[in-house]
Amino acid sequence: MSLPTHFTLNNGKKIPSVGLGTWQSPPGQVRDAVEAAIRAGYRHIDCAWGYQNEHEVGEGIKASGVPREEIFVTSKLFEFHHNPEHVRKAINHSLSRFGLEYLDLYLMHWPVALEPEVKGDDLPLAPKKKANGKPQVNKDLSDNVLPTWREMEKLVDEGLVKSIGISNFNIRRTRALLKECRIKPVTDQVELSFTCPQPDLIAWLKKNDIVPQAYSPLGSTGASHASLKEIDTLAKKHGVEGANILISWQVARGCNPLPKSVTASRIANNAKLVNLTKEEVDELEKAALSQQKKRVCDQSDDFDYDIFEENHPENNDAAQAKLG
Repeated sequence: MSLPTHFTLNNGKKIPSVGLGTWQSPPGQVRDAVEAAIRAGYRHIDCAWGYQNEHEVGEGIKASGVPREEIFVTSKLFEFHHNPEHVRKAINHSLSRFGLEYLDLYLMHWPVALEPEVKGDDLPLAPKKKANGKPQVNKDLSDNVLPTWREMEKLVDEGLVKSIGISNFNIRRTRALLKECRIKPVTDQVELSFTCPQPDLIAWLKKNDIVPQAYSPLGSTGASHASLKEIDTLAKKHGVEGANILISWQVARGCNPLPKSVTASRIANNAKLVNLTKEEVDELEKAALSQQKKRVCDQSDDFDYDIFEENHPENNDAAQAKLG
C-alpha cells in the first residue's frame, strides 16, 4: 500500500505523516538534531514545555533556513499549567522560547492537572508536593478538563495556535471531552509501539476523526525490536532497518509516528517509509498483539492518579470501544 506523506486533520489542515520527536533528547544536542531533520526533509517537529528544550528547537528551525510556514511545530501544555489563568501564560512562554509567533498544534500533555506552586503572577515552574514528595493532583481539573480546554480553544480563536489536541487520553476521557468541547481535538498523542499497539484506541480515534499520534514508536530509549522475527524478516526483504518497518507500520495503521534521535544519519534514515502490503501490515499487527503489553511512559504511580484506567473493567479502552 502507498503510504501518505500527510494526514488531514478534522479542521482541514494537514500534518506531515512522520515527525521528529524530541522527548529525552539530551540538552545541547536538540538544536543540531532539529536542523539535521529539517535539512533531511522533515517538516514536522514535536516538542513540549516539559521537555525543557523549546529554545533549542527554535534555534534549530532558524538555523535550517527553511521558512517558518513550511514547518509544522507542536508543543504541549504541562500538568501544572492546567489552571485556566495559566494557559495563556504557558503558551506565551513557549512561543517566547521558540522565537515563534504561533504553533501549528498545541496539546494537553496529560489528562491530569497538578496543583501549581505559584509565586506571584509568574508562570508556575513546579507543582506543589504532598508529604510523601509526590505532586499534588487537582482532582477537579483532572476529572473534568473542560475549563482548561476552553482556554485552549481561545488560543485558536486568537491565532496563537492553529490546532489543538490531546495526549495520553484514553477513550472514556476523550469521549467526555467530545460531548462538551466547542473545538474538537485534532489528534491524540499516545504511546504506540510494537509492545504497546493499542488497536482499540486507534480504531476508536479514527472512527471519531481524531488522528492517533505515536510517541516512542520504536520503544524505549535504546530498545530494539530488530531481533523479533517478523520485523527482521521484513527489514531484510525490503533492504531496510527494523526502525523503518516499525515507523512504516504505524503510518499504514493511520497513525502519525514521532521517532526520536539526535544522530543525523539515523534521523534521515527514520524518514524513509516502506510501502508495506496489506498482508505485511496484518502480519505485524498480529505479531504485536501477541507480545506482552509494555508501556514506556505511565505517570500514574508518580501522581497517585490512574491515568489510563486499564484495570477498570468499565473504563478501559476495550470496554469503551464497544460503546461506539
